[in-house]
Amino acid sequence: MEPTNVSSTRKFFGTDGVRGKVGSGKMTPELALKLGWAAGRVLSRTGTKKVLIGKDTRISGYMFESALEAGLSAAGLNVMLMGPMPTPAVAYLTRTFRAEAGVVISASHNPYYDNGIKFFSSKGTKLDDELELEIEAELEKPLDCVESLQLGKVSRITDAAGRYIEYCKGNFPADQTLEGLKLVIDCAHGATYHIAPNVFRELGAEVVVIGDKPNGTNINDQVGATSMAKICETVLAENADLGIALDGDGDRIMMVNRHGEVIDGDKILYILAKDALNRGVLKGGVVGTQMSNLGLELALKALNIPFLRSKVGDRYVMELLLDKGWRIGGENSGHIVNLDHGTTGDGIVAGIQVLAAMRRSDMTLEELIAPITLLPQVLVNVRYEGAVDPLQADEVKFAVAEVERSLGERGRVLLRKSGTEPLIRVMVEGDDEALVRHYAEQIAASVTSAVS
Repeated sequence: MEPTNVSSTRKFFGTDGVRGKVGSGKMTPELALKLGWAAGRVLSRTGTKKVLIGKDTRISGYMFESALEAGLSAAGLNVMLMGPMPTPAVAYLTRTFRAEAGVVISASHNPYYDNGIKFFSSKGTKLDDELELEIEAELEKPLDCVESLQLGKVSRITDAAGRYIEYCKGNFPADQTLEGLKLVIDCAHGATYHIAPNVFRELGAEVVVIGDKPNGTNINDQVGATSMAKICETVLAENADLGIALDGDGDRIMMVNRHGEVIDGDKILYILAKDALNRGVLKGGVVGTQMSNLGLELALKALNIPFLRSKVGDRYVMELLLDKGWRIGGENSGHIVNLDHGTTGDGIVAGIQVLAAMRRSDMTLEELIAPITLLPQVLVNVRYEGAVDPLQADEVKFAVAEVERSLGERGRVLLRKSGTEPLIRVMVEGDDEALVRHYAEQIAASVTSAVS
């Protein structure tokens, strides 16, 4: 079982900022106002006193953008608004504008009725734990306002999309083109809807787009990286070479080959690591997570590429990469980090890197992933409420121990709490899919019993 992490001791921040259902709990206009003010108090102590705000396409984004803007201004920080922009775009533009921080209003892959607020540092990385704790401490204080002469001003970055499109294209080899490739791009009705299609078209590909008509409530609804059925169908119907599915805020990617088969984050990591190895630019090894498939580890081992697992969450992948001095890491859910190309997970850039590997090797997507075989892995989510910790229940511990005994060295069991939702995630992995599913459901039933 995963150990308790620092986020469990906090009142507001989780593993990926502040997130919850709009209008209740953490995600209220009042809290957004106070959070902007508290963050502004901490961030105004040094630096440029300039903060960027981007958001995805949720209808609640307008409300939280205004509240954050007011709070930051009251603390004396200048605000630059970008409108709908992918999370990695905010990270990139925070660096290029030399801003003190970037703020993203998004709940990533969650439904439209959820939303979240997360911060990037001036370097385009997630805020350090210490800064998040300082912001939490400020939230406990009464809100006040700087003198009128010190109030922050607000402006809008009108060319944000164009700047980020050019950045994305710059990650593709200048001597290559995507001409002759037909791609299906699924934007999840999210923040990449006006970015991703243009990137791949301008690199020369023929592009078919789905999920590019956001209306405020359809983000991630039967489209995107967490709902792959539509893009698989479209790739087959359009006779496309491959598909790229992004999530609502554009920081994760899943792919589809020409046969309509899903290519997950583990296989994408394998492609990127092997390509870097072939080019002589791989630094160290690869970082995955406790959810990474054992098949990835074995395939990398065959290439003599070291592999380490972090806790689940892209921030923990990043921490281990920085600690080891490695460059490539990610999650099977599609968060892919390559520190040679950016400071955070970037779905568009990861897709470009895969396409570059295809062009350099003159191989299809199917040929690139042929050496890796993933073991059956079943994930069951169990919702829980209240103060009861299911992971500490004796019946859950007993169920896990029984399954681990049965699997022996042929598989793994992992139970962990979601960092963004009240869920226990039960994962079982082994070489027999039917047996793995049975074991996962057996453990999930013990969790359900423990919380009922």
